[in-house]
Amino acid sequence: MKKLLAFSFVAVLTAGLVFAQTSSLTDPNPEMIGADSAMQALREVSIDKFEREGSWNVHISPDYGVITGRLFDGNPAMKEPLPEDEGKEDEDTQVLGVRVDFFRRGINSFTIKAGRPLPIEGTVKTISMWVCGRNQDHELYALVQDYFGSNFELYMGSLGFSGWKKLTCVVPPSPDGEHGIVQSSVYYGDKPGLRIVGFRVDCNPMQARGQYYVYFDDLRAVTDLYDMENHDEDDMSDNW
Repeated sequence: MKKLLAFSFVAVLTAGLVFAQTSSLTDPNPEMIGADSAMQALREVSIDKFEREGSWNVHISPDYGVITGRLFDGNPAMKEPLPEDEGKEDEDTQVLGVRVDFFRRGINSFTIKAGRPLPIEGTVKTISMWVCGRNQDHELYALVQDYFGSNFELYMGSLGFSGWKKLTCVVPPSPDGEHGIVQSSVYYGDKPGLRIVGFRVDCNPMQARGQYYVYFDDLRAVTDLYDMENHDEDDMSDNW
């Protein structure tokens, strides 16, 4: 009986170690999101590095406070460059900073929107961005448009932390190609994709007072480019 119990304990411990090494409870696995086929070509792509002044606009209701956005020199120390960006670190030296001066505490929010929607080719699985928070429990949402131009918001996480942290959200697949976030359609063309409109911060009403600072850098996405990479060269494009 003792040998059986000892063997069971070892088996459970081994399984736990294997699980800890092969999965993470905090990072979504793009390969398991809507994976109904083995035909996938997942790529992590850069959407924006926040290097161009004036490409992002910030807004808050004038009843809630005053908001300012500008670029600053800086970079998350733990950020790893994409393979195509190795050796180009001198081209990625700035981050977007946002400062909010609240008039009073209350239920409010502010937005950070791109000058124009940022398209992502393929079927997007996850969206990630580095955020430098100030340990206040505000909540960050990604604002996206799907294939048909419908607007959606995706929860990225709480800003209740200090320093830089990579926040990631999952883009849920459409259950039937007509409802939810639709990224492709066999009836209206052959180029799937998603567009990022911007981000919204919903403020904790008890902490929305005084001044608040937050910084953003390195907006990326993991997308499935299988259909685009395996498109036959002699096949016409349905874009006329």
